[in-house]
Amino acid sequence: MNNKQFKYKKAIAALAIFTTISGSLVGCSEKNISQAYSQADAITITNVSYDPTREFYEQYNKIFTDYWKKEKNQLVEIIQSHGGSGKQARSVIEGNEADIVTLALEGDVDEIRKAGLIDEGWVNEFDKNSSPYTSTIVFLVRKGNPKNIKDWDDLINDGVEIITPDPKSSGGARWNFLAAWAFFGEQDGATEEYQKQQIKKLYSNVSVLDSGARGATTTFVENGQGDVLLAWENEAFLSIKQNPEEFEIITPSLSILAQPSVAIVDENVKKHGTQEVSKAYLEYLYSDEAQRLAGENYYRPSNSEILNEFSNVFNLDVKLVNIDDYFGGWEAATEKFFVDGAIFDEIYKN
Repeated sequence: MNNKQFKYKKAIAALAIFTTISGSLVGCSEKNISQAYSQADAITITNVSYDPTREFYEQYNKIFTDYWKKEKNQLVEIIQSHGGSGKQARSVIEGNEADIVTLALEGDVDEIRKAGLIDEGWVNEFDKNSSPYTSTIVFLVRKGNPKNIKDWDDLINDGVEIITPDPKSSGGARWNFLAAWAFFGEQDGATEEYQKQQIKKLYSNVSVLDSGARGATTTFVENGQGDVLLAWENEAFLSIKQNPEEFEIITPSLSILAQPSVAIVDENVKKHGTQEVSKAYLEYLYSDEAQRLAGENYYRPSNSEILNEFSNVFNLDVKLVNIDDYFGGWEAATEKFFVDGAIFDEIYKN
């Protein structure tokens, strides 16, 4: 959603509120007048998010608006925007006036900080490094697993057709890449050159490189392309829920702790006067109600007690490497693997 669309949306909302108030003032009581004028305090915020969060935030927005109405007696409208995480970050940098961002990885949020729109230290503003829910990377295969895919090294076999998004535009795709890199790095005698060779074989089996995770899911699930989808865990579960007789999930022996990040876009909330509601919107993601909703949408709650309530859903025993411990954080990982001319380009373009 660009700046012009955002302003147009706000103008329409304001007109609707004004019309409601104008129509209700004729012949109404003092109490009704007060209720009508309270509508004028309605506020709009925009959440720019990544591909697979549509369903979760559609549900979360409903519980948050109820919470905010009880807390502040104020109506709040939340505008959602979704796409590949890297592309979404660039849209904010280029003028999409998001009040908050809920993106696939810390590195995408940090690009917005570097552009001067988010304050330093944002990662410590909310609990768990501003990551209210986590996920990991799994394989979605067709029912019966006809290619007998069990782990990352099976993806490099001849005749295996892989669907995954493009790491240049998709945060989920970067998690995919790094999970595979870590797996091959854990093999006996592995060197960086060996890792490059194995990842090159893997990407040579990629038939479609979509711009975002949801597009890749559509390619695999709806268009019937590929033998295996490298997927966010929550996307894989949603596909199973919608098509229980067609797909199954394979959890590899090693994957990565994917930590989607949330942040207030400080420069925009100052301009919009939405600091308080934007902060509350992200804080409430850590409430028990929202944590359980995350689990019901197949995200792993950051609250460990609530996560354990979903132990029958998630494989909590899978070995998960950590971006900070294994790769030195997102800035280091981005420089090594994903900037122009880095390892991904070296592998994929050659």
